Amino acid sequence: MKTLKDAKIGETVKVVKLHGEGAVKRRIMDMGSTKGVEIYVRKVAPLGDPVEITVRAYELSLRKADAQMVEIE
Repeated sequence: MKTLKDAKIGETVKVVKLHGEGAVKRRIMDMGSTKGVEIYVRKVAPLGDPVEITVRAYELSLRKADAQMVEIE
């Protein structure tokens, strides 16, 4: 299982599934990361936290823990 945390800079990936429960999962979905959407990885901080992505034509920063909940292909 590959997650958004494992994606490399410049890579475009597709969301397969969201893991997690309750408020955390809802917050990720509210930010636009839903099943089937394409995500472009713009930057990753030197220590891997946060990850800057482009999703649905806007920029978003995700913590490493949140990025690990997004399964990609």
